[in-house]
Order: sequence, then structure tokens, then C-alpha cells
Amino acid sequence: MPIKNRLAETHAEITGWRRHLHAHPELDFDVHETAAFVVERLRDFGVDDITTGIGKTGVVAVIKGRTDTKSRVVGLRADMDALPIEEATGLDYASKHPGKMHACGHDGHTSILLGAAQYLAETRNFDGTVVLAFQPAEEGGGGGREMVNDGLIDRWGIQEVYGLHNMPGLPTGSFAIRPGALLASADEFEVTVTGKGGHAAAPHQSIDPNVAAAHIILGLQSIASRNVDPLASAVVSVCALHSDIDTHNIIPQVTRMTGTVRALDSDVRDFVEARVTEIVTATAQAYQCEAKVDYTVGYPVTINHDEHTEYAAAAARAVAGDVITDIPPIMAAEDFSFMLNACPGAYIMLGNGDGPMVHHPEYQFDDEAIPAGASWFVELVEQRMPAQ
Repeated sequence: MPIKNRLAETHAEITGWRRHLHAHPELDFDVHETAAFVVERLRDFGVDDITTGIGKTGVVAVIKGRTDTKSRVVGLRADMDALPIEEATGLDYASKHPGKMHACGHDGHTSILLGAAQYLAETRNFDGTVVLAFQPAEEGGGGGREMVNDGLIDRWGIQEVYGLHNMPGLPTGSFAIRPGALLASADEFEVTVTGKGGHAAAPHQSIDPNVAAAHIILGLQSIASRNVDPLASAVVSVCALHSDIDTHNIIPQVTRMTGTVRALDSDVRDFVEARVTEIVTATAQAYQCEAKVDYTVGYPVTINHDEHTEYAAAAARAVAGDVITDIPPIMAAEDFSFMLNACPGAYIMLGNGDGPMVHHPEYQFDDEAIPAGASWFVELVEQRMPAQ
């Protein structure tokens, strides 16, 4: 692959950064050590400006090109947070923090963008300005939304924005993308079913919320199979069910369930939300129970802009040759969606080779993907803002 020579030379150094971050994972917005590490590297590179505390603990850096004849500004983003998972890789640089692990490769994404920043600060072979966004709390905290709300796009005048994510199952260093919906929206729900507790030997004297909950779960499964167009996509998953009783001979008073809703279209998303409430309420009533639905709207659909998908693919093609440009949509979610809602851009998948999927305790980021990822960021900048 035609990797940038300088990035091939710095591969070992960038790998060292990645493994340091892997050994010291931090969660959500509590990424203070990670952010400090990023800032220290950026200062060493001699970037033009660094601002901390954007989106609570995010870092924004600016690199100016040799010239700026057209006032172009391109944004590049990486996420910094880890997951609350106990690592089971056995690596000599495994997590030093029990119950925390970079099981999604954000350590790799951060290091890749740092490698690109080092290259861009050294060469400045572009006409315009690059804005680097190192984001906290992608894993459920909505750090992307917080950075946008804190002025990431408007304050720095970003005109187009790009990001990447590693993907196990694709050959290491390869790329895949699609225009339109690439990743799903992600909403959460909690259902509380209230009945009348009592002795399990006399169920006729009680109103069993577990029976209602069981039928609610079955009813919710009919949404995707019977209410949503078969050519559309929706996921409704009940992921936890528990009551206020933990014994073998008492019917509980209250049962709760939690789950997630995923969709690739905003209209489908709204429809499923309404249908969840209808099914829960009606089913509980049919079994003489009361039910309450707490529905939390989370990350929107990650939608790649058509024109900018072509730009991202062109840069990937320059790095890796062939690029998959029609990868099927993925029902996982990404809060880069908030940035794409605020600014045109695109999100691309970077091959991570064979191995466990992300969010698995044995997942490993493939350091051999680093030169390709960093070269893609650089190539994108140099193509979108060619030197004068």
C-alpha cells in the first residue's frame, strides 16, 4: 500500500502511544489523563493552537497549512474513551485499571489522528486549516453532541468533517464506506410493570407482573417483524429483566425491563418509539397491570453525505487501492452522527483483520492498521485542500 513514507517511519512511535493509552483506559468524560497525553504530544508537534475542555474534556487543535488562499477548514475527529469491560487479552500492555478496557479501539483512533497531526504539522503541505477534535464519551455519553454544543463546528469554522472506526473482519488497512445511512440510531427504554405481589402458591390472589412482562417482550418482537417495512431496518431488543423479588415462592409487585431500539431511518425510529409505548401500555392493561415507559432518545443515524463520501473514498483509494463503497449498513451506533448533522462529512471503516469483534474482552486493535489510517487522514487533507 502507498503509505506516506514519514508515517511508515513513525509507525513504531505511534504504536508506542497506542499501547500506552491501551494500558491506561478511562471512561466516559473522565478522560483527563488521556487528554493530557494528547495535549503533550500536540505541543511536541508544534501545532498552532490547542484548546481543552471542549465538550467537557475534549481537546481541539489547529494546524495551519503553508498557505490559506481559500479559507478552507477541514475537521478530523477521533474518540478517546474506553469501555467498562474486564480485559482478557493477556497482552503485556493490557489495561492496568480493573474493569476498564479499550475494547473498541479508541486508543487506536486517537493514536492514528496523533500520527496524522505529527505529519501535518511537519509538512503543512496543504492550503487551509485543519481542526483536530479528540472527543470524550463516545460510548454512550454523547461526547460528540457535547463538543458540537460547545461550538466545535461554529467556533472553529469547520466546513467538512471526517472520522474513522476500525472494523474487525475487514483486511487490516483496507477501507469500506457507503453514502447515506452507515450506522443506526440508538435509543433506550426502561419499562416498569406494576402488579400485585403475593404468595406464589396462590397466584389467583395476586396480579403477576412477570406474566405481563413476558407478553410485553413477545409483543415488542412483533414490531420489527410485523410493523416495519421488510425493506427497512429496525431492531428492538429487551436486554435485561428483573423484579423486586429474588426468591422462588413470592410473586413480585414490580418487574422492570430495559432494552434498545435501533433504526436506519428517522421516520422508522419515530414509529418504533410510538409502537413500543402502545404495546407496553395495552399489554400490561390486558393482564391487569400498570406500566410506565421511560424512553430515552440517544444517538441519531450516522448519515454520510454523498459528495463527501466520494472524497473519503478517493483518499482511501489513494492509500489502499480498491475500496469497498457499498458496505451494508451496520446497526451499531456512533455519536459522530451529531457532527455529521451539524456539518457535511463522512465516516469510514478501517480494516482491523480477523479477531474478536469490538466490545469483547479479547478484542485487540491491530497496530498494523495505523499507517493506513493516519495516511488516510493526511491524504484527505491534502486532496481537499491542495497546496498552492
